[in-house]
Amino acid sequence: MFYRMGTIRPCSLSLVRSAERCGRVSQDPAAARRCFSVARCLRARPPTHKKKPRSVVEIPGLEPITYAERMHFVPGLAKPTFPPWQRGWHDPRHAVWPKYEEMEPQRERPCYVFHQRTAVLEGMRQALWLTKAVVKQGLPPQVLSLAEEAANQIENQDERVLHAIQHSRFWDSTEKKPSRERFCPVLLRDLLHLCGTLQVKYPALGKRMLAEKYSLSTCWTRGGDLFQVRGQNGLLLNSAFPIPVVAGREEVLSSQDQALETFYPISPTIDLQVTNVYWEKTDTGFREGYPYPHAHTLFILESGDAPKLREHQVCAKMIMFAFGNALARAHTLYGTEPRVLDQPVVVQSVATNGRTFSFIVFQLNTTDLDSDTGVKNLVWLDADQPLYEYAKIRPLIKKKVVQVPAGVAGYQPETFKKFLALYLHGVL
Repeated sequence: MFYRMGTIRPCSLSLVRSAERCGRVSQDPAAARRCFSVARCLRARPPTHKKKPRSVVEIPGLEPITYAERMHFVPGLAKPTFPPWQRGWHDPRHAVWPKYEEMEPQRERPCYVFHQRTAVLEGMRQALWLTKAVVKQGLPPQVLSLAEEAANQIENQDERVLHAIQHSRFWDSTEKKPSRERFCPVLLRDLLHLCGTLQVKYPALGKRMLAEKYSLSTCWTRGGDLFQVRGQNGLLLNSAFPIPVVAGREEVLSSQDQALETFYPISPTIDLQVTNVYWEKTDTGFREGYPYPHAHTLFILESGDAPKLREHQVCAKMIMFAFGNALARAHTLYGTEPRVLDQPVVVQSVATNGRTFSFIVFQLNTTDLDSDTGVKNLVWLDADQPLYEYAKIRPLIKKKVVQVPAGVAGYQPETFKKFLALYLHGVL
């Protein structure tokens, strides 16, 4: 049996039709005839030929004649070249930024930057090395005592916390399953509002301010390299008064004997942004004379377009930005000269994904961070504490058995007590 060139064999016609339904074969009959093999049709579409851009020939001493004055295309005349249009004012939405090589200031010494989208490989161990800190599991006794005292509790506390959870998960949205970007900020705002109701009992709570989208910048030297924490990092609760020191003088001096955990052969600068364009400046994000200059608690939400972080990476982010706020405040008070602080700076941090909470208390004891010897900074960590287990609009039923009932299940009151204790720390 003979076949003409450009036709498709009957045995392969079903394959071609199935490929056409999948969109892998052009529906143009002429294009199909140009592909002489079935395999070519199944593998790719016919190649498309792009027009090459016309090369402009420039003759020295001669000026090309263009159709710029006629304001329309004229065959035979050259295309005019106009200078870039200038707005006359700066528009950040249409700004033309210089190339990286042309940016200023260009430094010979590279800087390793930690920002809000950084996800370090070694997590908390890497953050402890960068901040020259040692970690202690659990919250400080001063904070835990505030959580256990009945006088510091809110009236109908558990019921009102459950209402806050239900508001964020069920009542704030009409969606069957609201996204984390929707309910996580709502839950945090409701819990902060609930803690703020104690202002009647403790008037000092009124001398605080919640700042959003503030920008931080601070630099330090560690192991001969220059590091920097900068950028926006969450909600910051500022106070007119600093948090009292958690660890006493003896406990701070005893940290000299504690060794820092290493993760050799991995470099401590891994996953940090390397740049040669930077300013070595200290900026707390607030102008001089701001009535609430002391950073109290930093709230970090695991939502938005930020990359998904693991638990140890979330703890590293909390440590780095709490350290950055404390170091910026120490540089403002005592200068940038490395030294052991007479009055340590304490900053707290809380991270949540809408269900679990992590708590950190960071005490900055020294700004001499270059070497591994000497006084260390202290970190108290209580991570991955669930506020509740499930929040279901409809019950979860498997094999006609209700596995998880509708509503909020597995509520843990101890988690909110710790949240409230950190909020009240520094007032009592």
